[in-house]
Amino acid sequence: MTSLILPTHGGGTREYRLQGGVSWARPTVPLTSRRAYAAAHVIPEVLADNTPGAPASLDWDATLAYRHELWSYGLGVADAMDTAQRGMGLDWAATQQLIKRTGVEAASVVAAGGPATAGKTVRDLVSCGAGTDQLDLAALPTGNAGLAAVLDAYREQIAVVSEAGPKIILMASRALARVANGPDDYLHVYSTLLQEVDQPVILHWLGTMFDPALAGYWGSDDVAAATETFLSLVRQHADKVDGVKVSLLDASHEVALRAALPEGVCLYTGDDFNYPELIDGDGSHHSDALLGIFAAIYPAASVALQKYDAGKAEEARAILDSTRELGKHIFSAPTFYYKTGIAFMSWLNGRQPGFQMVGGLHSGRSVCHLAKTFELADQAGLLKDPALAAFRMSDYLRINGVGV
Repeated sequence: MTSLILPTHGGGTREYRLQGGVSWARPTVPLTSRRAYAAAHVIPEVLADNTPGAPASLDWDATLAYRHELWSYGLGVADAMDTAQRGMGLDWAATQQLIKRTGVEAASVVAAGGPATAGKTVRDLVSCGAGTDQLDLAALPTGNAGLAAVLDAYREQIAVVSEAGPKIILMASRALARVANGPDDYLHVYSTLLQEVDQPVILHWLGTMFDPALAGYWGSDDVAAATETFLSLVRQHADKVDGVKVSLLDASHEVALRAALPEGVCLYTGDDFNYPELIDGDGSHHSDALLGIFAAIYPAASVALQKYDAGKAEEARAILDSTRELGKHIFSAPTFYYKTGIAFMSWLNGRQPGFQMVGGLHSGRSVCHLAKTFELADQAGLLKDPALAAFRMSDYLRINGVGV
């Protein structure tokens, strides 16, 4: 059995013996009982200038291959989202290319009609974020001029996603949070956009644990008041809302919101702590999924959803529960660095040549944190090739001075 020496938070080391991988079966038919999108990360060119502030230069072969891997397990891909480092290293120029290229790849999967994706459309396979991150916040005007600038920025990005073919996710906007004076400004911007789109979209509500610049979103720091504004928007434009994606890490809030949504509007959980019970449901409602953690646990997530399809809810829930500690660790505070853990697991599993991220974000977690990520991934059966993962983990530790 493979073993290696891992560091401890107390400054020492200990021997860890790997449990070994699990063979997670790919679906032979499309998943049906839950809608599920894995929010995918991006992989940079190894020799690019992946330093803070540098333009993002992506390894397109590896980045797109990761998306094909997710599709092969029957999951949709949520792209150009915060997991892909929107607002944290992925600039708008690279984002446009990502949206266009992912749309082309999704169309090729639809045309191929594989067992996990037969009958699916491009919109089923990929949803992409449309936001306002091309704006210079320091130069943003105030008042009505600022709101107009936000609207135009959203329109530009919506047009890119629409032309590429994916479903649109209206992302939360730092620019709107800066210029809005209250709930009415949020309702004005979002209502205008929903009236203009020709296909239903996903509305995205991201909490401050993921992005502190979004404080007071929907016009209030009070979650109950913000929720009322949000619900009033959804109810008024239910025909243009495919679903809502809520990332507040508050299970009780999500359950109440889920029950209050108009018929036909999905709730895609973004709760990377409480997703097992939210996806499982309460007997009356369940959440669908649009989760960053699914990019790390996708083989297990797929098998869990296959179990739900087969009417084996207890087995499905047990699989999701088995990944919970890994999810809680990857998304531990400061939560916005969760992307580092997802990229680290991608590297351990051989999905990318180096442990690098655009904007230098691979430095966002400590050696001890990533060692624990390795351990929990092994315990969840999510190291595809334990020997390769142990070899790479050992190299990472040695380079960082552990055991030297």
